[in-house]
Amino acid sequence: MMPSADLDSYAKKMRQLVDQGMDLEVDARFIDMLAPRNSRILDIGCGIGSAVSALRRSGHQAYGIDPTRAVLDVAADIFDRGWYRRLPVEELSDERLCHEGLPDRYEVILMSGNVPAFLSNEALQEAFRSVCGFLVDGGLFVVGTTVEARGGPKTQDAAAGFAGLPLLNRFSDWHLGAFDKDSGWSVSVYAKPGALNTGTGPDGIFILKR
Repeated sequence: MMPSADLDSYAKKMRQLVDQGMDLEVDARFIDMLAPRNSRILDIGCGIGSAVSALRRSGHQAYGIDPTRAVLDVAADIFDRGWYRRLPVEELSDERLCHEGLPDRYEVILMSGNVPAFLSNEALQEAFRSVCGFLVDGGLFVVGTTVEARGGPKTQDAAAGFAGLPLLNRFSDWHLGAFDKDSGWSVSVYAKPGALNTGTGPDGIFILKR
């Protein structure tokens, strides 16, 4: 992990945003739209845990990991401590997930809030490789970052190519805004090759027989 800003101040700021009623769940709504019901979802760099909580309310088996105790203490105060683990992305492995009591396979993995900006290019490449191993066939890896920061879309695409995770879609925000050269933010959706088992089929689709 690269050196970061004052994380205690960040945790305090995020707690204040929650207290003020700020919408911190837009990424969770994006994920919920993509995920089959009752999906296993891992939020890498979960921060204070808002996305995990929202996905839990939607019926998913969501968990969050973060390397920073200060923000996880906020998550534990506001939500359920059992949903979160102190775990750096660089230490992700099947053995570590098992040790932490977490699933070792997921339908969707989220990395949002500029997490890639705090990783070296080599660490980001290794993170993509690890994520590919944790995803089921057809599983999705969703990454939200500032475009011009370290670990932006170009670096992500290079890491994804190394890991075998083709880019499925890229948006400029969590509301499916079109991504272009002037976009300041990116939401990238990578997919592991294969077909994702959606159970009974796409939600809300009822095909009439002739």
